[in-house]
Amino acid sequence: MPLGVLGTANRKKVDELAGLLAPAGVRWQTLADFAGALDVAEEGDTFAANAVLKATRQARHLRRWLLADDSGLTVDALGGAPGVLSHRYSGPDATDASNNRLLLEQLGSLPAEKRTARFVCHMVLSDPEGQIRAESEGYCQGRIAFELRGAQGFGYDPLFEVVEYHRTFGELGLAVKACLSHRARAARLILPALADLADSGQWA
Repeated sequence: MPLGVLGTANRKKVDELAGLLAPAGVRWQTLADFAGALDVAEEGDTFAANAVLKATRQARHLRRWLLADDSGLTVDALGGAPGVLSHRYSGPDATDASNNRLLLEQLGSLPAEKRTARFVCHMVLSDPEGQIRAESEGYCQGRIAFELRGAQGFGYDPLFEVVEYHRTFGELGLAVKACLSHRARAARLILPALADLADSGQWA
C-alpha cells in the first residue's frame, strides 16, 4: 500500500481527513511523525497559493508524497475576512477562542441575513520532487451564529451555522461534517486522482 503524509499535525484535522481519504488505498502518516518537518510560512494571498506552498516545500523536504490543504472562513459582511488569516485572525498568538471572540465583536448585531459566510478548502498533492499531481477546492455555505453553539469540531465550527440544518458544525458533529464540510467536499473531489495514482504504481 502506498505511503503518504498529511501535511498537518492537528489531531482533529488528521482524524477528519483519514476517514475521508480512506477509499484512496493509501496509508497516511502526519507531520507529527517527523521530527524534522518544516514549519512552512503561509505567505500566499489565496488558499490555493498557501496549499501549494505547504505541499511542495514539505514534500521536497521530507522526500515523501504529501497532501496539504489550506482552509478558512470568508465572511461577506467583512469583505471576505478572515480569509487566509483565519488561523491567526486575532493576532500571532491567536487561539480558537480569541478568533471566535473577535469575529463576534466585528459582526456585532448584524441580522442573520447579513451574516452569510462560507468555508473554503484548497487541497494539493505533491510528489517527493515537489511536483503538483492533483488539486481540488471545496466550499460549504452558511452563516455566522450570534453565539458559540456546540463543542464538536475546532476553529470556527461552533459559530458556523449550516442554514438548512439550523445548527452549527459544533452541534452537528463529525459524522455530518464529514458529509457537508468544505474539507469533505475537497477530499471527495481529489479522491479519484489519489486512487488512480495509487493504482498506477507511480506512487511508490
